[in-house]
Amino acid sequence: MEYQNYSSSTEAEATDLFQQEVLVYGNFWERFLAALIDGVILIIPNLFLGLIVDGIESSLISIAIGWIYYASMESGKSQATFGKRAMGLKVTDLNANPINFGQATARHFGKYLSMLILFIGYLMMLWDDKSQTLHDKMANTLVIKNRTSW
Repeated sequence: MEYQNYSSSTEAEATDLFQQEVLVYGNFWERFLAALIDGVILIIPNLFLGLIVDGIESSLISIAIGWIYYASMESGKSQATFGKRAMGLKVTDLNANPINFGQATARHFGKYLSMLILFIGYLMMLWDDKSQTLHDKMANTLVIKNRTSW
């Protein structure tokens, strides 16, 4: 094996500029299956909640459970919910860095807008170069393939 011998640090730095990691974006079906898995996970506490609390209180608590689940998991160490982890995906900012809780919160509540406009916000990823949905664009996030296993 032959090694490069750099005479100066600027030559080494110039070479490193071109060794960028290529991002692979999560596709529609991977993201759909991840959402399905997360939906099944979230049904469990919501079923118990329905037995204890009725009416608007139940709906508000259900919304809070979903918000805490998505925002804490996507802004956490794994950068993914259990569904995304199962599909090998993670949520990042536009530079492939971890997102904070505020971005994850904006992304979560942006999903309601994506649904409100007849799910077109979700379908936007089909023609977007970075496979971003409306809520991804609102929160400046990407869903990419995770190169590390959990």
